[in-house]
Amino acid sequence: MTDTVVGKRKAHKSLPLIAGSSLAGTAVEWYDFFLYGTASALVFNKLFFPASDPLVGTMLAFATYAVGFIARPVGAVVLGHYGDRKGRRATLIASLVLMGVSTFLIALLPSYASIGVAAPALLVLLRLVQGFALGGEWGGAVLLVSEHGDSSRRAFWSSWPNVGPPLGNLLAAAALAGLGAMMSPEAFLSWGWRIAFALSAVLVLIGLWLRLYVAETPLFEQAKAPVGLPAGVVVRKHWRQVVLAAATRFGENAGFYIYSLFVITYVTKMLGLDQSVALTAVMIGQGVAVITIPLFAILADRIGRRPIYLAASAATIVWAFVFFGLLDTGNTAAIILAVSGGLLIFAAYSSVIGAFFSELFPTGIRYSGVSLAYNLASVLAGSLAPIIAIALYSRFGTGFAIAAYLAVMGVVSLVAALIAKETRTVDLAGVR
Repeated sequence: MTDTVVGKRKAHKSLPLIAGSSLAGTAVEWYDFFLYGTASALVFNKLFFPASDPLVGTMLAFATYAVGFIARPVGAVVLGHYGDRKGRRATLIASLVLMGVSTFLIALLPSYASIGVAAPALLVLLRLVQGFALGGEWGGAVLLVSEHGDSSRRAFWSSWPNVGPPLGNLLAAAALAGLGAMMSPEAFLSWGWRIAFALSAVLVLIGLWLRLYVAETPLFEQAKAPVGLPAGVVVRKHWRQVVLAAATRFGENAGFYIYSLFVITYVTKMLGLDQSVALTAVMIGQGVAVITIPLFAILADRIGRRPIYLAASAATIVWAFVFFGLLDTGNTAAIILAVSGGLLIFAAYSSVIGAFFSELFPTGIRYSGVSLAYNLASVLAGSLAPIIAIALYSRFGTGFAIAAYLAVMGVVSLVAALIAKETRTVDLAGVR
């Protein structure tokens, strides 16, 4: 059913179409964000951060990757404020444009050899813009779906924006793998990687077209604006929900960046295998996540959010050690199994995050609340995971030290899930 007019066309209120537009937008934004992360392991460490020790160059590249996470809470506050005051839809359009422009400009950056220290400085600046844009993306995409109704299947519909991160990562890995296969290593390092970043412009136009024709959420249109700044209200009155929600993501977020990003460094640098092995494993694993997130969400609508969180957290603690044991075999099939298993656990987490976070906050501050909680976990767990992993390997020389770190992240999520209350039956309009 459509009845809201946008320009000369009617804005869609159909849940499948709204979910599709949310998925398209998050996939595009995470393609951009993860493309940077994958390139950090393969390209930026050589072109922008030359060092006598390749591992040091990789660590510096990942450090700029983490800078993007630092900007995400700022984006969560600013774009969250705009989303709670002006609407979910307009904010999502703004975040998509910011992300696309910054990623396209990365494709045009000269290397360290051409302009010296200005090259990494500009790279960091554009990374900050990427992080700022992403800080307001996920919350709005989830709310655009969850606030449109069908409470009995809220986890299912709100899980589709969460398909965006693995799908975006899959596209990023596929783009770099395809370009790497079609040209020599020298050509890929010189200019081939830039094509993947330039393609962002095309993807952004597709996502923007889809988002321009979806309706604002009924709950936002009916809600009263909060007294004071939305982020301030969240911090003063709902900080417990923010901390609890963020803690439930520690195992998921740290695991995701170990399974899909750091694994590329581990396989190529520590195990000495070809990058195609790691990229193939990541692509297959991301495909597993894309398929299984909605399936886990169907289960979450039947049994609740909490049981899924508990099972995924327990699995993270165990799989952390299995993961590195499989990697260390050096066998391609075992590496694919390791990554696929890890991203299957990530899929279980992702199936409930959108619904659970939405069910914790009132409508008037919901955009700010879910964005702050989501990005707090991203900073504390996700951004540091690759850097901590490299530091642990440099210190102990074994992947099992990294496994112990990941298991601790799983314990944090497990404790948070044990504390959390079940929210499956919550009425979003009635949250206070």
